[in-house]
Amino acid sequence: MNNTAASDLLLDVSKVRKILIDFIRNELTRTNFQQVVIGLSGGLDSSLACYLAVEALGAGHVLAIRMPYSSSSPESLEHAQLVIQATQVKSQTIPISGMADALIMRSPEMSAFRKGNIMARSRMIVLFDQSAANNALVVGTGNKTEILLGYSTLYGDAACAFNPLGDLYKTQIRQLARAMGLPEVIIQKPPSADLWVGQTDEGELGFTYDEVDQLLYLLVEKHKSIEECETAGFDRKFVEQVLARIRQYRFKRVMPPIARITQGDAGLDL
Repeated sequence: MNNTAASDLLLDVSKVRKILIDFIRNELTRTNFQQVVIGLSGGLDSSLACYLAVEALGAGHVLAIRMPYSSSSPESLEHAQLVIQATQVKSQTIPISGMADALIMRSPEMSAFRKGNIMARSRMIVLFDQSAANNALVVGTGNKTEILLGYSTLYGDAACAFNPLGDLYKTQIRQLARAMGLPEVIIQKPPSADLWVGQTDEGELGFTYDEVDQLLYLLVEKHKSIEECETAGFDRKFVEQVLARIRQYRFKRVMPPIARITQGDAGLDL
C-alpha cells in the first residue's frame, strides 16, 4: 500500500457533494428533462447515485427500479428497500428472469460470463423502457475504478444518459456515501454485481479496491511509470496486470469509431 496515494484519495466531501448535485441538476436543465430513473441494486454505487439524485431533484423526481434475477441475493432487495425507505423515492420491482432466460436457455453450455452480460443488458432494457415510459433520463452508477479496469458491460451497466459517479474511485465512493449517511450495512458489504450466488467484484478481479485505487491514482492522476510504482511499493506484476487491463478495455471508454469519408462530423453540435 502507498500512504501518499491513500492520502491523496481523501475527498473534500462537501465540495464534491455540491459539484455532483449541481451536475445532476445541470444535466436535466440542459436536456429539458425533469425526471430520472436509477437501477437500484442495493449496492453502494447505485445507492449513492440515488441519494445524490434525491438531494439534487427531490424524491418525487426519482424513480428507483429493482431488477432481480432468480439467483439474485434476497439481501440485495432488502438493501435496496432500505434506500427506498430512507429517500422516499418512487420505486418499482421488475424481475428480469423471464426475459434473460429466454436467451440463456437456448445455450445450455453458456458460460457465467455470457449469462452475466445478458442479465446486465436485460436490466438496461428495462431501465431505458422505463425512461421512455416516464420521460426520464437514466442515471449511470459506474465508478472510475470500474471504468478504467473495463469492469462493466457495454450497453449493460455502462449505459446511461449521464453519470455523476464516473470520476470517483471506489474508495472515494465509500467516503462520500458515509458522509451522506447511507446505511452502514451497504457501505460495508462486499461489492457485487449480484449476477450469481457468491459473486463479488474483488473475487473476479483478483485484488481489492483499496489496493488498486492507490495504484490507479499513481498511474492515472500522477502519470507514474511502472518503475516509479515499484518504488512506491507495488509489485511489478500487479502494476503490469492493471496497466494491461486499462489498455485492453480502452474501447469501452470511448464512442465506437466511425469510418470517415466526408468532412462533416455526425457528433458535431450545430
